[in-house]
Amino acid sequence: MSNKLIIFSAPSGSGKTTVVKHLLKTIDKLAFSVSVTTRQKRPNEVDGKDYYFYTENDFLKAIKNEQFLEYEEVYKGLFYGTLKSEVERLWSQGKTVIFDVDVIGGLNIKKFYGEQALAVFLRPPSVEILMDRLRKRETEVEHHLIERIEKAKSELKYEQQFDKVIVNDVLNDTFETAENLVANFIKSHKLT
Repeated sequence: MSNKLIIFSAPSGSGKTTVVKHLLKTIDKLAFSVSVTTRQKRPNEVDGKDYYFYTENDFLKAIKNEQFLEYEEVYKGLFYGTLKSEVERLWSQGKTVIFDVDVIGGLNIKKFYGEQALAVFLRPPSVEILMDRLRKRETEVEHHLIERIEKAKSELKYEQQFDKVIVNDVLNDTFETAENLVANFIKSHKLT
């Protein structure tokens, strides 16, 4: 059996977490790759399920020990990364690994695994709708929100580097498109 990966990347607020959670409920062969972050845990998040929450010091030690497949300092002092051991752990269970990662992280994972990976860019219908979604979350102070919007604008320029692009406009349509794409990749993709 071939080890495969599905990468969902998008600007913050585009809905990638919602789509990935839906796929995990509907396609039982998938297992979520839990990322590491140095950001503060949000209410209702669980360490080891939503993220592995590291201190900045612990994250920097893991970098030094080459434990990451990819990592990025997304904002000053705010790191996200994917542990190599997480991918191996899930593959050893016979699962197809699914990622919910930022745009640069997604491209780095795709580059590392090549044809074993399907890289999907989830794009908002417009920057205005993205801004609305981020504001409705009410998880950011205004200056962080502005930073996220500026970052999102620059991340949208990378969409052509992904294998597939899905515009997340009508959520049920997005779910259906994502399900078909992932199921077909798992079922029919042959590695050479």
